[in-house]
Amino acid sequence: MEFLLDPNLWIAFAMLTALEIVLGIDNIIFISILVGRLPAEQRDRARRLGLGFAMVTRVLLLLSLSWVMGLTSDLFSLFGKGISGRDIVLLLGGIFLLYKASHEIFVEVEAPDQHEPGESATAAAAARRGVFWGVIGQIAIIDIVFSLDSVITAVGMVDQIGVMIAAVMASVGVMLVAAKPIGDFVDRHPSVKVLALAFLVMVGMALTAEAFDAHIPKGYIYAAMAFSLAVEALNIRSRSKRQAQPA
Repeated sequence: MEFLLDPNLWIAFAMLTALEIVLGIDNIIFISILVGRLPAEQRDRARRLGLGFAMVTRVLLLLSLSWVMGLTSDLFSLFGKGISGRDIVLLLGGIFLLYKASHEIFVEVEAPDQHEPGESATAAAAARRGVFWGVIGQIAIIDIVFSLDSVITAVGMVDQIGVMIAAVMASVGVMLVAAKPIGDFVDRHPSVKVLALAFLVMVGMALTAEAFDAHIPKGYIYAAMAFSLAVEALNIRSRSKRQAQPA
């Protein structure tokens, strides 16, 4: 147990946990958007399952580090450029995220969900079950994409597998606490929801570019998103003040 007294280990744990939380922001937003499509009584369960999948995926990838690092080796060449397993995963994940975020923006802006008045209770329950597991399946798919980059980043920072797993579990714990307030805030403000979806489009574009070795630092994406959120926060405050004023 003497290794627990090593300050370098705790510094590495704190840095990696913070990095995992930052890298998990896009995952939380994606989960919040999808969970918002579910009935209120199913949302907490979906959040827990979604983030549980994220943790399990990251831990399994960490336990198979040799396979993960092998994904960075070129499998074949295309137009003189080497294509690795990681490139394929990032490309497919980026395309999926671009499609899903664009589709959700269309639904939110042009075709909001409408309930069928003649739908039976049994059919409605079956539909809800289908939607629930459909949402969980989509979360699981994108978890794999986000987890892959997260694990490769962790390997570059820390040598001890135990520290990596502990940092992943700690970061998922923080995300479990943060996911509900973030999801509720996004649901209360439709304009923020569209902004979050636009952020996911940016992430999808970054993943697709990364697959072709065009690296876009996530700091730029997060900075742009933070600026947009700050502007939207001012708009929300302005609207609230106007609504509070007597007519």
